[in-house]
Amino acid sequence: MRITFHGAARNVTGSKHLIKLDSGLQILLDCGLFQGLGDETEGLNDHFGFRPDNIDYLILSHAHIDHCGLIPKMVAEGFNGTIFSTAPTMDLAKILLADSANIQMQDAEYENTIRKKKGLEPIQPIYTEDDVVKAIGLFKIVEYNEDFEIDPRVTLRFTDAGHILGSAAVHLTILEDGQFKQLTFSGDVGRFGDMLLRSPSTFPQADYIVLESTYGDSLHKDLDPIEGQLREIIHQTCIVKGGKVIIPAFSVGRTQELLYALNALELKGLLPDVPYYVDSPLSKKATEVLKEHPDEYNRDVQQVMKTDDDIFHFKGLKFIEVVQESIALNTDPRPCVIISSSGMAEAGRIRHHIKNNIGNEKNTILMVGYAEPTSLGGRLINGSKVVRIFGDEYDVRAEVQVIKSMSAHGDYEDLLKFVSCQDPKLVKKLFLVHGEYDVQKIFKHKLEDAGFENVIIPGHHQMEEL
Repeated sequence: MRITFHGAARNVTGSKHLIKLDSGLQILLDCGLFQGLGDETEGLNDHFGFRPDNIDYLILSHAHIDHCGLIPKMVAEGFNGTIFSTAPTMDLAKILLADSANIQMQDAEYENTIRKKKGLEPIQPIYTEDDVVKAIGLFKIVEYNEDFEIDPRVTLRFTDAGHILGSAAVHLTILEDGQFKQLTFSGDVGRFGDMLLRSPSTFPQADYIVLESTYGDSLHKDLDPIEGQLREIIHQTCIVKGGKVIIPAFSVGRTQELLYALNALELKGLLPDVPYYVDSPLSKKATEVLKEHPDEYNRDVQQVMKTDDDIFHFKGLKFIEVVQESIALNTDPRPCVIISSSGMAEAGRIRHHIKNNIGNEKNTILMVGYAEPTSLGGRLINGSKVVRIFGDEYDVRAEVQVIKSMSAHGDYEDLLKFVSCQDPKLVKKLFLVHGEYDVQKIFKHKLEDAGFENVIIPGHHQMEEL
């Protein structure tokens, strides 16, 4: 048996890990879209590194696009196997992949208008809405903590990863050459003591672990001050300076955490009295999906729900869907808070809001999670004084603030706690994925200090024997 790392290898996007048994059976863990890698991105998304029609099963850890975003392309190129996920992951994948297909089609249409003028052949979108419909038809729901036989040689168990709604760590028991081998893929690991969700669960002893490492060199601040930080930033920007707060936020997870925190401020009578806009049709759909799965929330949220029938709504909140309303926000001079996707500010309406507000020192651009360093969000976090948006350069005069503790990814203490249920001496190999290489090298030493003896940082398309 061997595993090959076709994505999220020494970077944080495009998660794809292919297990191939000696019998020829092939199991793919995630099939994510590469994002925010500049000129490399298109080529990475064009070529899987394997033949989709040879894959027997796909196991999806969660519905973020960097983990599921190329599933329709796989289907378009011949994959017809079963896709295993939790029920909330499938519900979110439906809306996220449909939105992604729409983006692919719009991008191709725009590119083709340019190519036509140059006399070039038109390009095709990465995938279409029809491909998404076919992909969703291949999903099979598996509940948390259920041992499910996906093949006579392979048993699957999902445990709660605490990252976003429906996120799961994947545990495989594989029979090969008369021996059982245990492999765990963490997916993305959430925080212990998350604002909304349950903490990551313990999991069975593994022979091999594939572990994410996004914040393998960082400690987040305590979760408690988030409401206070939000209130202070909004008060200073909107009330004192008369400006706007622009917040890039992923449609799934981060947007709902922001709404929950703002709702909590209103319940305490501390919410600044300004308009609040969620400018993302996808965020509205995702919020509705979260409302349909209240059993996924932690005990603190369950308590709040006993007295508040909508934990994601508060005075002054409006969801923007129509494009004209989104455009109107950029010419409205009144102070307000705008939450819009994407979280790395690489696509969507958020780029227009940043473009139109970045040159005014009254405004604040508030980053509330991880952004790949070369993305627009990453450049803002790293202090760039000039950024390029839609081909033009803009001086960064708006204040840039970061609330790092809102990340849905665990820090290195969370990751070490996640694997603390394991006897390190029984883990033959631990592979670090989904992290920047410099970060992974630091985290590798922390794992070695915790007793894990064979920690490997695989490169792109690198194969390892198990």
